[in-house]
Amino acid sequence: MAFFKKYNGTTNARLVRMERAIWALIYGGLLTAILGYFTEHTQQKDGTALYLAGAGAVAIGVVMIYIRSRLREEN
Repeated sequence: MAFFKKYNGTTNARLVRMERAIWALIYGGLLTAILGYFTEHTQQKDGTALYLAGAGAVAIGVVMIYIRSRLREEN
């Protein structure tokens, strides 16, 4: 009896694409936000735009995690 359940992923292609998009949005958004943070000191407008775009991508990714948690795998 295992304490943690092993998650092998899903076989549904739609859900796999959604999971990949979620993590791409989160990690890409964090990278863009950090780049915007450091760029903001030299180029105010460009840095702010990058920072806000990154934060928006992370927010969309978090919302998609919630949506994915509510979806069921159909066989």
